[in-house]
Amino acid sequence: MASVLEFDNLTLRFGDNEPAVRGLTFQVREGEILALVGESGSGKSVSALSALGLLDERLVNYPEGAIRYRGEDLLSAGERRLRQVRGRSISMIFQEPMTSLNPLHTVEKQVAEVLAIHRGLRGPQARKRVLELLELVGIPQPEDRLDSYPHQLSGGQKQRVMIAMALANDPDLLIADEPTTALDVTVQKQVLELLQSLQAKLGMAVLLITHDLTIVRHYAQRVVVMENGLKVEEGDTDQVFKSPSHPYTRKLLDSEPPEQPRPMDDSQDELLRVEGLNVRFPVGRSLFGKPRRWLHAVQDVSFTLRRGETLGIVGESGSGKTTIGHTLLKLTSGQGRVFFLGDRIDHLNQKGFRPWRRRMQLVFQDPFGSLSPRMSVGDIVGEGLGIHSDASPEEQEQQVIRALLDVGLDPDARHRYPHEFSGGQRQRIAIARALVLQPDVIVLDEPTSALDRTVQKQVIELLQELQSRYGLSYLFISHDLAVVRALSHQLLVLRSGQVVESGPAETIFRNPESEYTRELLAAALFYRPPSNGSEADLRPMDR
Repeated sequence: MASVLEFDNLTLRFGDNEPAVRGLTFQVREGEILALVGESGSGKSVSALSALGLLDERLVNYPEGAIRYRGEDLLSAGERRLRQVRGRSISMIFQEPMTSLNPLHTVEKQVAEVLAIHRGLRGPQARKRVLELLELVGIPQPEDRLDSYPHQLSGGQKQRVMIAMALANDPDLLIADEPTTALDVTVQKQVLELLQSLQAKLGMAVLLITHDLTIVRHYAQRVVVMENGLKVEEGDTDQVFKSPSHPYTRKLLDSEPPEQPRPMDDSQDELLRVEGLNVRFPVGRSLFGKPRRWLHAVQDVSFTLRRGETLGIVGESGSGKTTIGHTLLKLTSGQGRVFFLGDRIDHLNQKGFRPWRRRMQLVFQDPFGSLSPRMSVGDIVGEGLGIHSDASPEEQEQQVIRALLDVGLDPDARHRYPHEFSGGQRQRIAIARALVLQPDVIVLDEPTSALDRTVQKQVIELLQELQSRYGLSYLFISHDLAVVRALSHQLLVLRSGQVVESGPAETIFRNPESEYTRELLAAALFYRPPSNGSEADLRPMDR
């Protein structure tokens, strides 16, 4: 097959720093899906962005090599030529659709803009093509979505709009940069199957950039593995997965989460009990401020949590997972009975609840967004001590040092700032901030969703170690079922705010009773339905 895009000995450098990419050589062929794999910082995305001239030319230079589109060197092409290539010959789906879509423009305007620039289509012709594209990518009632703004769409719908924009001009090559990061497993599967079907239907090539090897196994024909700016392995997907030749590839393949949590002591007492939790939000208000109708985010949810136990809470976006965690910590108002060590705490006001906050802590999904960029790590981790502890400043500093050591960070890190750390290190800082108060319960809200698999595994092992050492209980909220399975003793499956299934995690993973749970597991790409009354097979499915 002919080559559509060729990287020929590409070396990429930012300023006078060490090269971010060195001697990168590979080809993307017609009609294939090639996966570019590696951890954050390996050079995947900057290489792809270079093909379209999307890096700031004042900061980047290319000492050696070329990037050729059908034989034409794009690195030496002028801006005018690159504008012709972008969106018409080569299109790109970016990692985060919410930041890639203009919040001030409607769906129709954003998709039509691509058609106007490259094809001169406007008015009724453009609208007709936009509707065709929205229907092609599977958006229901596309006419009703033309006037929608990005914030009015779900994560999966926003990603589908991005795909529609990328496909508007029938490109030869589609670059998909982490197109499913932080999406629900069901939406993730829909987006990937959509890309696969469109690639086959349109005959285009796809360069799929990802750190998720499960996706690579199922959707790519060939794979290129990168480490620290170097290509370390290339080959057919089956060959690389069955017989990896490089230690780094083997490390990536071995970084899947463990298949089950560490065993817990079944004699432990009940720590937290929730009975009939309900949360609703007003949707639209009248002229006088009265709610017109209500959205029931959580409906009659009940569960118990023992000391040293992890309760996994799973479901799609909008199922009420995060709302439950926030309501327990009184960050959101709700109704229901909540007992902590036998004491009822749901009726307490914010002042009365303050002493309980030390015992119930929260780790947010995005560690960068939840850590103040203006505060040092020491101030961030120790902030809660200033509120809940009577210890002296010297004693508080020692507690901060102990918390940083507990999460595997150098105590000297307390003098630095969040932007100086990697994503995994920032998540460790967030865990240290929760841990420093010696809580009984930690609510973990998607703490590994945007991390590389190797870093995910490190965080999982850290959480398991801390749980064993301190007898911590976790409410683990996630859409990543492989991670949930590695940590959870009990499982709560939510759909539209209601519990559809609950019980021992391994029992549900092997013999789910609810059709919805089976759909979630199938979408996670490691579930084979049971046959002849046997248990389900949870090994990764073959392509």
